[in-house]
Amino acid sequence: MTMNFTLHEIGRAVGATNNYKEFEDLTIEKLEFDSRKVSPGDIFLALKGAHDGHQFIDSAYDKGAAAVISESPVTTGPFLQVKDTKTALQELAHYYLKKQKPDVIAITGSNGKTTTKDMTAAVLAAQFKTYKTQGNYNNDIGLPYTILSMPEDTEKLVLEMGMDRPGEIDFLSNLAHPKIAVITLIGESHLEFFGSRREIARGKMGITAGMLRRSPLIAPADPIINEFIPEDQNIIRFGSDKDELYLTKLTERRDNLTFETNFLDKAITIPVPGKFNATNAMLAAYVGKLEHVAEDEIHKALAEVVLTKNRTQWLKAVNGADILSDVYNANPTAMKLILETFQVIPANDKGRKIAVLADMLELGPEAPSMHAEVADVMDMVKLDQVYLYGPLMQNLAAVLPSAHYFTDFDALQSTLISEIKANDQVLLKGSNSMGLVRIVDALTGN
Repeated sequence: MTMNFTLHEIGRAVGATNNYKEFEDLTIEKLEFDSRKVSPGDIFLALKGAHDGHQFIDSAYDKGAAAVISESPVTTGPFLQVKDTKTALQELAHYYLKKQKPDVIAITGSNGKTTTKDMTAAVLAAQFKTYKTQGNYNNDIGLPYTILSMPEDTEKLVLEMGMDRPGEIDFLSNLAHPKIAVITLIGESHLEFFGSRREIARGKMGITAGMLRRSPLIAPADPIINEFIPEDQNIIRFGSDKDELYLTKLTERRDNLTFETNFLDKAITIPVPGKFNATNAMLAAYVGKLEHVAEDEIHKALAEVVLTKNRTQWLKAVNGADILSDVYNANPTAMKLILETFQVIPANDKGRKIAVLADMLELGPEAPSMHAEVADVMDMVKLDQVYLYGPLMQNLAAVLPSAHYFTDFDALQSTLISEIKANDQVLLKGSNSMGLVRIVDALTGN
């Protein structure tokens, strides 16, 4: 991180209320709100979260912090006092964006936003100095921290925007002012907190709140968003061949897929499976086209893209089995899509196809029926074994008599370790908090 601010400049940007000019006007290059990450010369922000950062101010100074942003006076060293440290973080990020003026590309969606972010950043990096959201730092704390982590010479900033409550994306958009915005899909994520897909659509369309009218919004051809499209918004729809953007000639393989689009001359190959990832790559390619990245560079970037961990990746088990890990998050749309892909991929010689599915959370009252409906896409001729885990997966087990249903995690893990053979292919999919990543780690020896 190279913010290259002075302490007095930060004080002005966050509206510090103390007489901060009594302190030496130090140069600050990095902000941290985790005292364990503080390096000499950093400024430490005492953020109130699961733990109150004010309890770690002395620790931050001990690690070499040059100054602290706090909601109360500090006697240990230089400090900036503010009314609310989270607001100060957001104000400083907004100030940094206005100062450096990178083009912001904002990406949201119920599925695929992290993968689309990774692909878009890879495409833009072929021609521009590009920075992107690291991991899933996509909320009202993570996004401003991402901005403040951006190198000074960044030309294109690709920001992932997530939401778990109404109005969150409106706020993030007004903070970042995107030049281009992408919505990957309107699905069921956080349905428990929004009540309906219509309200999810309203929340996702908040990405236009900080955009100039006529700025490009790339969005699915889902009529559920139509009532929320601002007047004069330049909207580019994707989906079928009746829309502005679409896929043709899709070929799926175990480790990669190839497809054509209606706006590029040559076929694109990406090193990940899943027809949903073809759509994600198409969106990234179109952003590249809008930003005048050469077509050859778009192809090369997508062919070599590296995705954030636990997003649809093939791994090798210790015994040689192939593991398709997609365990970061789950909702009905995403689970059905990955099952369809897994079933299309040819089985290994003399090997079985095994699906391990865990609960999808935050779906609200419709959760039981949504779990049962996953059966609609499951081909029990192509799936040799199905293992289900969690109280909600009991609803799927009820309509799949051949499935093995578990309520005990350790029993599931030990069964899989003993049952999976060297030539098998194994899909693992479930919400992050269901812990399937621990089974992935156990199978792969991590």
